[in-house]
Amino acid sequence: MTSEPVVVAAPGRRRVYWHGALSLVVLIGAVCLARRHWPVLEQGAVRLAVADQGWLLVGATAAAATWVCAALAQQGAVVRRLPQGRLVAAQFAACAANHVLPAGLGAGAVNLRFLMRCGLPACRAASALAVKGTAGVAVRAVLIVALTVACPGVLRMPRLSAGVLLALLAAAVGVAVVLAWSRCRRALAAVVADIRAVHANPSRAAALWGGSLAFAALHALVLIAVTQAVALSLPPARVALLYLAASSAAALLPTPGGFGSLDAALALALTASGAPATAAASAVLGYRLLTVWLPLVPGLVVLGVLVRRKAL
Repeated sequence: MTSEPVVVAAPGRRRVYWHGALSLVVLIGAVCLARRHWPVLEQGAVRLAVADQGWLLVGATAAAATWVCAALAQQGAVVRRLPQGRLVAAQFAACAANHVLPAGLGAGAVNLRFLMRCGLPACRAASALAVKGTAGVAVRAVLIVALTVACPGVLRMPRLSAGVLLALLAAAVGVAVVLAWSRCRRALAAVVADIRAVHANPSRAAALWGGSLAFAALHALVLIAVTQAVALSLPPARVALLYLAASSAAALLPTPGGFGSLDAALALALTASGAPATAAASAVLGYRLLTVWLPLVPGLVVLGVLVRRKAL
């Protein structure tokens, strides 16, 4: 009887260890890159210090609004009505926790615990997070496609033959079918059931998709505002496209809050689009300042308060 929990928990522990090891490797690489390009980062910080305060205020307002949009999307993924104030506070705390643990584990754990405290069973809470995550991925994909059409030539996709594309599509479908029918069949059925239940309620569906769309758009607006503050002459639509593409690519590496991976991807995307290295560094530093460093300590305080009040 005592050995069964160990066997069940071992794969989870191994995944955490692998995530932690990969995060450490990425973070070490980010530190090495920062040391190598330290003069550029120093000049970027100086440029950010004298940036336009009005545009930085716009970026800070957009960053704060992302927590409300995250709460709206989370409410849209749940048919049951959630307490609004605690829901927004939980998203603020989840954002802070997401910058401490790798691969979104912090945000997922906070939201899962919050939904369970609101009376949802563990399986329903997990499927609600999956519904919200699926909507977020779909919205990002649509935005990237729309902005790619509006800004041709910004993203250069590799040219592949029709045979290669069909082979990749067939492989992806095959993997999805195998996963769905072997390990994830019950979880997928629960997610599909929740999606149907949410879309049977028009207000919940509007909250889910509207909140997901506003969340991605506001994050892009934060970077746009920072680029305007540091006088980086790139069109706003191009900056939004670069942000969405870079953040989607950085999500493949499980670093806490995308630290290192997102910074490098954003800097590379901006410089490849014609921005000077110093201005690109200023934009990335400003984006990180508004979305991570300034709200980090208050977010951790809110997290502690929610735990103490047994809201998590």
